[in-house]
Amino acid sequence: MTGPALSTVEDLNARLSELHKLTAQTPLYNPVFQLGLELSRKLENGEMSLDAIEALVAEMECEGLRARAVRLDRLLGTMALEGNDASLDTVAGEDDFTAFAARWQRPAAHVVFTAHPTFLLTSAQSEAVVTSASTGSLTDNSVCAASPARDAITLDYEHGAAMAAITRGQKARERMSARLLDIAAQRWPKRWKSLQPLPVRFATWVGYDMDGRTDISWNTSIRYRLQEKAMRLESYADALDRHESAIAETLRRAAAHTTRMAENFAQDLSDPEAMSAAANALTADHADKLVSLEGVIAQLEEEARHAGHEVARDLLVVAASMRADGLGMGWIHFRVNASQLQNAIRRRIDPQGKLSLSSQAALVRMRELLAEVTPLRSNFAALAIENSTAVRQFLAMAQILQHIDADTPIRMLVAECEQPTTVLAALYFARMFGIEDKVDVSPLFETETALEHGGRFLDAVLAEPAYRDYARKRGRICIQTGFSDAGRFVGQIPAALAIERLQGRLAEAMAANGLTDVAALIFNTGGESMGRGCHPSSIDDRFDWQMSPWARRRFVRAGIRLEPEVSFQGGDGYLWFGSDELALATLTRMAERPLWGADADAQTDLFYRRTDLSLDFYRNIREVQHAHLESSTYSRAITAFGLGMLNDTGSRKSRRQSDLASDRTMNLRQIRAIPHNSILQQLGYPVNVIAGVGTAADGNVEEIAGLLTESERGRQIMRLVRAADALGSIKTVGAYGELFNSAYWASRPYRGDEQHIADACLRIGEYLTKDDRTGVFRRLASRLRVDAMKLHKLLDLVPDEAPLPDREHTRRSLGALQALRLALMKHMFLRAVMVPAFSRANDISRDDVLEMFFTLRVDDGLAQLRRAFPVHFPSIGDFSVDEPSDYPDGGAAGYGQIHEDYIQPIERCHALGLRITTAIANEFGAHG
Repeated sequence: MTGPALSTVEDLNARLSELHKLTAQTPLYNPVFQLGLELSRKLENGEMSLDAIEALVAEMECEGLRARAVRLDRLLGTMALEGNDASLDTVAGEDDFTAFAARWQRPAAHVVFTAHPTFLLTSAQSEAVVTSASTGSLTDNSVCAASPARDAITLDYEHGAAMAAITRGQKARERMSARLLDIAAQRWPKRWKSLQPLPVRFATWVGYDMDGRTDISWNTSIRYRLQEKAMRLESYADALDRHESAIAETLRRAAAHTTRMAENFAQDLSDPEAMSAAANALTADHADKLVSLEGVIAQLEEEARHAGHEVARDLLVVAASMRADGLGMGWIHFRVNASQLQNAIRRRIDPQGKLSLSSQAALVRMRELLAEVTPLRSNFAALAIENSTAVRQFLAMAQILQHIDADTPIRMLVAECEQPTTVLAALYFARMFGIEDKVDVSPLFETETALEHGGRFLDAVLAEPAYRDYARKRGRICIQTGFSDAGRFVGQIPAALAIERLQGRLAEAMAANGLTDVAALIFNTGGESMGRGCHPSSIDDRFDWQMSPWARRRFVRAGIRLEPEVSFQGGDGYLWFGSDELALATLTRMAERPLWGADADAQTDLFYRRTDLSLDFYRNIREVQHAHLESSTYSRAITAFGLGMLNDTGSRKSRRQSDLASDRTMNLRQIRAIPHNSILQQLGYPVNVIAGVGTAADGNVEEIAGLLTESERGRQIMRLVRAADALGSIKTVGAYGELFNSAYWASRPYRGDEQHIADACLRIGEYLTKDDRTGVFRRLASRLRVDAMKLHKLLDLVPDEAPLPDREHTRRSLGALQALRLALMKHMFLRAVMVPAFSRANDISRDDVLEMFFTLRVDDGLAQLRRAFPVHFPSIGDFSVDEPSDYPDGGAAGYGQIHEDYIQPIERCHALGLRITTAIANEFGAHG
């Protein structure tokens, strides 16, 4: 069989362009599926080998990595270190020392290094992208050497990556602090030593996040906190060594002592004696034990007073770092789920289980408990025996504050927090363990219910006298907004607008309750839309999408100090801090435009003035997104392959456990937000970004287009939509459905060209006669197409502010990648049905194994095949038996040929498919 040459990436792109022309003749024609079929035929008849497919994948892998490096370079405007120094000089232009100090002692942002299943790139790939973006060498060759061999992503791996990112961030911040001190010394020689620069603050939740996982023990968190303390003490000592400060030796001894403590907590502490020994060593008085830096900071500043410029500056930089990070690599965020807190408080508020925690009666009882509680002493034994996750976290915080770092506050993030009682419960436990003055309770607003009722929730919580007293004691009110789950359940655009309104409601609630004298700390966690940073167009869009100028102005006008906090998550976020150049560029971009900055006198954007249009637009998009989420069609399509299209990208599980039967009816809520949104990209169309925009404008398209054109917020929304639309392909969505088309498989060998696979094709066709997935994908594609046609009418009326020069090349590359994966999946399915029959074992039938492959549970399917067809057997020569035996006589054949013909090709196809996953995700700038 001959046909078009498909031996190079250029061949694939050219062939796809030819096939696309045929859609003008036959609208239902699917170029992606056709190219996949042509590749499949070449693969099955021997014209193309898996080696040739791998060479194509490797080349397109390079292109995907280059695309990620180019995007990072474009967003950051990366330049040499000296270039960013000059940028800082430009923005540090205050004439008055008081104004200068106020500006640069206020962090432009709090940066939180987080980790969920978002470590997509291998270590080698990450390093290649970082090097390319740092040096400006943005060719394919600069990233092609990166190995696709995947790392084992453990919690320790994630923690190590977070620490490396923070270390580079600290180095960049220290460079900025030193430069700010130099500027101050030049302008105000008599006052500069009183400057306490703090350009940015760092934090992490890696190792402290218990929401949705049970694999982090209390001693893991203690060990990490001790390791972080030892690392930071060493770096403080290193910074002071060159000036022969006596403080360096004190810090070095404290670091050594802390390292020994960390080693104690790295042991198996299930034995009470071992736990007691580790605890007693940590809590005992020791000459080298250091739990506060207040005295050290005062000593450094006193030495600086009497030192010359260079020495004084260096000492003050260390003091500034100590103020920022304390006795650790930064602040830490513990995280629990609201249900965990509710279970813990129920024992005290309602031991018989008769009270609804959302009721007024529960709230009254909670107030009584808060009024009655008196602090209790606690120790590591109490922590070790506690079985409530939430209480255990408070006990761990108490031990950290008492024995590791007494100065640095700790955040308590509460996920899915929808009841005021839950916040008061957290406050109750903080007060019970005597740490109320150091713990910031922060409810997370991410679910549809939380966003819908968040305003009333804030009104209720801030109206509580006990909470207001607590807020004044802490000096801040903290909330967290999450774009991942929100973007999954209501769509990315409605989520951003709902979060924006919630942020504004916080400003209103603080003003209404007389709390304008405390700060508002708002942690925006980014989310997966077109990549982890929410918005792909520019760094301004990235930061403004998470907290818009409109929302910031609400705080400025109310006279409330805003403390914005943003996450840099996993493999994607850590790239921004992957080198000294990138880290400094990231922090300089923040310094140039602080995330709390807003013009209080700016005219209100038209989007907020024309609420008759914008609110309807928002509601209509949300309605379409909600309809998809509730639709069995959408759910079935998104879960058709389970999570089999995605690489394992984190130590936290991407889904909850289930059996084979429940896999066939997997609910979207079984899949976490990040993988859910990633599956959409892998299927070819980011539904959670695009869907509903066209429908929302339908019937009023010209007026909506006018609003979106004249409004900066509207243009920002359309920049996101265009970025998603530029990569989206409804034809690709449809192509995946055709994999399950029984008629396609039964007809494929019909003309006699592929008789060598005819039996296998017929077997697949027969197996799929009852499968519903073809119809499901066709219905979904039809709905998306109708909405997309309406969207393109809208796009035609809204100017494209930044047309992409290589848009069509990128679309062809994505189409070629998808076609390659379709061919590999067909090869895998054919090999699976060709495997000889085997007996049922362990309640797993041959059809069950086939279903594993058709839902891409490939590792499970391969495990069953290896069990059915082993290649390693016990040898009779392994035994020392006296009686002779003539059997086995050599007539029994092993299963090596089955492995070579079927099992190994299936395994290789799946591995190549996952490499294609990475390449596609790189084009989208996702998913970690």
